[in-house]
Amino acid sequence: MLRRIALALFLTLAGLGVLGYAVACGYVALPFGLTVNFPGFSGDAIPETELAQRIQLPPGFHINTYASGIPNARFMAFTPIGDLLVSAPREGAIYLVERDADGDGVADAPPRVLLGRLNQPHGLAIHREWLYVAEADGVFRIRFDPETHSVIGRPERIITGLPAGGNHWTRTVVVGPDEQLYVSVGSSCNACVEDDARRAAILRFGLDGSGEQLYATGLRNSVGLAFEPQTGALYATDNGRDLLGDDFPPCELNRVVEGGFYGWPYAHGNRVPDPDLGADHADRIAASLPPAHAFGAHTAPLGIAFYVTPPTHPPTAFPPPWDQAAYVAQHGSWNRSRKSGYQVVALFFDADGGIREEPFATGFVRADAVAGRPVDVAVGPDGALYISDDFTGAIYRVAYGQAARADAVAPPTAAHGDPL
Repeated sequence: MLRRIALALFLTLAGLGVLGYAVACGYVALPFGLTVNFPGFSGDAIPETELAQRIQLPPGFHINTYASGIPNARFMAFTPIGDLLVSAPREGAIYLVERDADGDGVADAPPRVLLGRLNQPHGLAIHREWLYVAEADGVFRIRFDPETHSVIGRPERIITGLPAGGNHWTRTVVVGPDEQLYVSVGSSCNACVEDDARRAAILRFGLDGSGEQLYATGLRNSVGLAFEPQTGALYATDNGRDLLGDDFPPCELNRVVEGGFYGWPYAHGNRVPDPDLGADHADRIAASLPPAHAFGAHTAPLGIAFYVTPPTHPPTAFPPPWDQAAYVAQHGSWNRSRKSGYQVVALFFDADGGIREEPFATGFVRADAVAGRPVDVAVGPDGALYISDDFTGAIYRVAYGQAARADAVAPPTAAHGDPL
């Protein structure tokens, strides 16, 4: 009851704008974990002259800005010839960043709008001749010609009627090794019992959108989905609930199996009951699957990519052991007295199923001042790791060895063309 009263006070202050003023002056701490330390929605780009000094990487790695000027840059997908597609949900657009044909580590042309007037597009997948785009309420596909960098025809809306709105509106789509579509749908709330079973879940469909299945449940907000290349196992990042203090619950990486229940909203982490909703659900909690790995609380893990060395073995490809890792973008906290996350981490899987986490790209936050918020990670055809940042609208490139003149070349800025 007291927690609910505190939450009502929190929402009242937010509505009156009091929290906005207070957060601008530092952070706000109310009882029962109601701490606000918000980073803001956008900020200035990190100057190229400062980027390498600010962002800390393991020895031998280099970072540069690959492209910039993509508002709210979120999820990415490389095309067969090496162009990069980037979703911009607040713009309702998909951007195309032309490949780095001259090898200087920077995109050859400014980003341009490939598709516009969309409904909060987020997840992207390219499979055969199709580009799949996950919007807030469904998924469409459209034919894509990589050689001409263009789409063909009109969108075909193959999945409609997904529950939209609420706290977690992003939808992610990936194509599995079984030639099926996997779509994540986040919860509508921080902690509640959903009316629609498709919330806080991963759904599975045929490539044409047919045969909807409820694949896995109890996943509060699984934004990042990726299949491990060797085993074909599906892994999903998951954002833990808020308003339970600085250090609980952990965010999660889950190994997702068909029919699996992962605890939310009744439990968190390794079957720890939720203080508000866990009572009287001991059987469900006991049957829930614990995470494969626990991230820090409120780090907000989003995009995940398993590193796969390109067949051409480019000189910028990652060396051992970094070529055996998965990479996760941590968007960063708001419900914490000191900020956490705001980095890219590497995950190393051992033969016994254990996972070790190490920082890979850090420095996007210093002394609680935010300079970037990583969202997604993708391995490029050059073997570099690409990082999207929705705070600055930039795409960063992290390569091993020489930076291939990237430090001396200014990144191209987006050109806003006419949407489709």
